[in-house]
Amino acid sequence: MTDPIARPIALAHVRVTVTDIARSKAFYQQLFGVDPAMDFSEHAGEPGITEDRERLYGGCIFPVGDQLFGLRPVAPSGQRFDPDTVGLDHVSFMVGSVDELHEAAARLDAAGVEHGEVTDLGDAGMVILSVQDPDDINLELAAARS
Repeated sequence: MTDPIARPIALAHVRVTVTDIARSKAFYQQLFGVDPAMDFSEHAGEPGITEDRERLYGGCIFPVGDQLFGLRPVAPSGQRFDPDTVGLDHVSFMVGSVDELHEAAARLDAAGVEHGEVTDLGDAGMVILSVQDPDDINLELAAARS
C-alpha cells in the first residue's frame, strides 16, 4: 500500500443535483425535520444563479450531524436519477437506533411517502430503511444493529 494523498476523517458535505428545488427542499425538510442552515432557493431561476457558488447555485444546505447535505437545482426538468450510471449510487444517513428506523417508517407512512421495509443487513451489522427522494435519488436511513 502506498502513502495516501490525504487522510479524511469525515465527509464535509454531500450535494445532490435536483430538478425542482422547492419540491426537493420541502421533502428534505420533512425527512430531516429541520430547515436549511443556508438557503438561496428563492433565487433559483434568476439569471446567473446556477454559476454563483457564493449563493449555492440557487440551492440550500441542511445540517446533518456534523456534516452538511446540499441541494443544487441545475438538473433539467423531467430528468430522473439513475443509480446505474457513473456517479452516486445512494446516500445513507445514520440514525440513533433501530427503533428510530421503525418510527421513521411510521412517519413516512403517515406522510404518504413510499418507502422500503426496515431491513437487517446481516453480517454488515446494520439495519436500513430505504426511501426515494422526489428525483428518485436513493436514500437510506441506517442504524447499527443493537
